[in-house]
Amino acid sequence: MISWAITFFVIALIAAVLGFSGIAGTAVHIAWILVVVGVVLAIVFAVMGRRPPV
Repeated sequence: MISWAITFFVIALIAAVLGFSGIAGTAVHIAWILVVVGVVLAIVFAVMGRRPPV
């Protein structure tokens, strides 16, 4: 998930350098959403992994 976010950040940077502001903005928003989802999932899986087996 985080690798996809990094990919979209790189796409956004390249698009911004080339002057495609609309594409760059969209890529940044997608990357931000992926980072947030990735962090939330990492926290959920870390908490779930600490439970003793039932």
